[in-house]
Amino acid sequence: MKFTAALTSLMALGTNAFSVQPLTNGRPNTSLNLYGEPRPVQIIPSVLPADWANMGGECKRLEDAGVDRIQFDVMDGNFVPNLTFGPELIAACRKYTTVPFETQLMVSQYNCETMLDQYTEATKGPDGEPGVVIVHVEGNTHLHRALSQIREAGGSPSVAVNPHTPAEMIENVLDLVDHVLVMTVNPGFGGQAYIPTMVDKIRKIRKWGVDRGLDFDIEVDGGVKADWTIAACADAGANCFIAGSGMFAYDDLSVGCQELRTIAEAAQKGQILPKGETIGWLEEQK
Repeated sequence: MKFTAALTSLMALGTNAFSVQPLTNGRPNTSLNLYGEPRPVQIIPSVLPADWANMGGECKRLEDAGVDRIQFDVMDGNFVPNLTFGPELIAACRKYTTVPFETQLMVSQYNCETMLDQYTEATKGPDGEPGVVIVHVEGNTHLHRALSQIREAGGSPSVAVNPHTPAEMIENVLDLVDHVLVMTVNPGFGGQAYIPTMVDKIRKIRKWGVDRGLDFDIEVDGGVKADWTIAACADAGANCFIAGSGMFAYDDLSVGCQELRTIAEAAQKGQILPKGETIGWLEEQK
């Protein structure tokens, strides 16, 4: 009787319950490839590979290339084995561009707690618009407090999670953030190789957000280039892509920005660039 009832229910759904689109790259082009509706793609270069002696000019170059935000990687030589810059440099770059900034704080808890307001202020837009301030779950014992402090100081609170850290570590703060950054390399240095197993973490966080009706973007940072790496992340549910060496590898930064965006947007639609292929493969599929 149970089998008959189940069969009757399935028949009532009609053929639409089982319909899929033609295969793309050996997989059905259905909404099942991307959980929930796709969010707008954003290309966010990191300034780590930039000319630090001309950082303001480099920010202007990135603005002219059509990027969506510019990321400043703050490292204190403690949380990660590298040392970069502080809020003074970020604030100094503001007069050269109107592009939104984001600051990733790869710093110790002491540094974050004592300077968080300064970083939040330095990251704001030209008219005081909230800038994205990212704190690492591994570096903040009191994560709710840090995220709330960013919001209260006029910033856009966001959280980052390192490759070895399970997604569950940030599950209870997703209602406080505007962005979740999934690190696809271990933080500290540019030019590292992308860790492909992070896509499962992206999918898990994406599902939590959609199922709970939360409004946050998923960023990825580390080894992302205009190839299969950005396609895999976009297919998993990321929509904001931080590219350092992957952007500055181009003499014409606008070409790099457009290629990154094109590959990511294609992946959101189910056209996943395979490993070993270039952007020309997407043109061949049309």
